[in-house]
Amino acid sequence: MGNPYAGEVTLVIDGRAHVMRLTLGALAELEESLCAGSLMALIQRFEEAQFSTRDVLALIVAGLHGGGWQGRAADLLQADIEGGPVAASRAAARLLTLAFALPEGAE
Repeated sequence: MGNPYAGEVTLVIDGRAHVMRLTLGALAELEESLCAGSLMALIQRFEEAQFSTRDVLALIVAGLHGGGWQGRAADLLQADIEGGPVAASRAAARLLTLAFALPEGAE
């Protein structure tokens, strides 16, 4: 199970739990894969529930890579994500929240 204090989120793909994390490298990958806009624009889209499936997929792939996964986005096109698109969207939103939130008690 992922450690939320380390910015980790667990997502079950094809029956196997994967820990996702938005490391600096994963964030750079995410920025590149979005091609347009910024991470702040992506955060705003999630806050306003205006995100696309492309946004969700890009976040999940970046988070999986940050967690050590060696696959590609194409590997997920036929994958079974436990909880379906709703769980994938929640996991992606949680990744963003944990990556940019201050730890409890920090100011």
